[in-house]
Amino acid sequence: MKTAASNIRTTLEMIKIEHTLFALPFAFLGALLAARGFNATGLPTLWQALWITLAMVGARSAAMAFNRIADREYDARNPRTAARAIPSGQLSVSFVWAFTLASAALFFLASLMLNRLTLILSPVALALVLLYS
Repeated sequence: MKTAASNIRTTLEMIKIEHTLFALPFAFLGALLAARGFNATGLPTLWQALWITLAMVGARSAAMAFNRIADREYDARNPRTAARAIPSGQLSVSFVWAFTLASAALFFLASLMLNRLTLILSPVALALVLLYS
């Protein structure tokens, strides 16, 4: 029987969390550019930085998990990708769907907490990252 720690590790490997961490500076750079016109310091607040981080993690995690679900049959037939979490049975499709939905919910919550325009545009942004491949 798998432990929760093993499932967490497998999930983080599946979504390539290290790539999300690598991309965070680009999200913060966008926030810096956007904040220049909205406050005196030109910096997002710590509160905004937290929600930007959670939005980025939520959107990218949802996109990567959705991609793994969409590609599971191709991955199972390809010797290079057959050992991925879903084809190898390390994670169930239902678990990955639940993770995808939870990640999307985190993205929408973070969008709500940032501002109204971010929330309004969030479905478009999520659709782009989910369907880009």
